[in-house]
Amino acid sequence: MKVLVTGSAGFIGSALTLRLLERGDNVVGIDNHNDYYDPSLKEARLARHIDHPNYEHFKIDIEDGESMAHLFKDNPFNGVVHLAAQAGVRYSIENPSAYINTNLVGFGHILEGCRHSNVGHLVYASSSSVYGANTKIPFSIHDNIDHPLSLYAASKKANELMAHTYSHLYNMPTTGLRFFTVYGPWGRPDMALFKFTKAILEGKKIKVFNFGKHRRDFTYVDDIVEGVIRVLDQPAQSNPNWSGEKPDPGTSLAPWRVYNIGNNSPVELMDYISAIEEAIGIKAAKELLPLQPGDVPDTYADVDDLVKDFDYKPSMGIAEGVKNFVDWYQEYKKNG
Repeated sequence: MKVLVTGSAGFIGSALTLRLLERGDNVVGIDNHNDYYDPSLKEARLARHIDHPNYEHFKIDIEDGESMAHLFKDNPFNGVVHLAAQAGVRYSIENPSAYINTNLVGFGHILEGCRHSNVGHLVYASSSSVYGANTKIPFSIHDNIDHPLSLYAASKKANELMAHTYSHLYNMPTTGLRFFTVYGPWGRPDMALFKFTKAILEGKKIKVFNFGKHRRDFTYVDDIVEGVIRVLDQPAQSNPNWSGEKPDPGTSLAPWRVYNIGNNSPVELMDYISAIEEAIGIKAAKELLPLQPGDVPDTYADVDDLVKDFDYKPSMGIAEGVKNFVDWYQEYKKNG
């Protein structure tokens, strides 16, 4: 296949690109190389695949409608995996316009490109944050998600709604994947694992929100990538049993689907920190703080539909996954 990966210098995008190239696909990657976090990490990720003969890279911002239109016009993509987004729950509280421009306007350009070039399947990153104020766990795709707690979460729910409209109007297969706290080597510096590892190694205190009591369904990056590829290869189908009288939020009469990709095994933050301490061999100095605005106490993925439709369930354990990150981080720092 010829696949477009947006955010190809990002954490998940780069890992996905490598896997697609390994299996023989042709990949076009785009990224705007912004400075939300250290661009040198993005360049280092990109260096792993930029010289591959089946890879082509463009520095494009998805907010640039003209450039996106040209990209789709010049490249007949079989599939698109849209991972580019303005990330971060807390950042969205202080910088809402960044999320509107990238996650809404930019996603609109993706949808238009797929529509006008008859892309066979659009797979896009949603987020566990869409469950917002829901307290029924595990979180199911068949539950209502009308109460997001951050603009980031709202923008991801909006993506699902926008995709549904295009699937309905243009019979365009789209699948949204609600990722649950992705971690692993080459991860983002704004996420807990990177922050904690860096601080512990530097002898600094780590900030532990909600006094360490909240739980996250931490999901290893390779498990995420495996899930994305399986979904990409199986375009979304209509649910012929869908009813407007009792509408199922997770399926549709249109070729539109959403799935959770999570480890289905939530871990308390203090246990996560213990795994980091074990991997590093140093006890962390902790500053205990209350839950932050926009955060939810617990995330827990119901992955029954993912297992049923794709015979797949993430499986990496926390101890091994965290150790893999710590080993990578120490090597990355050693090499400057």
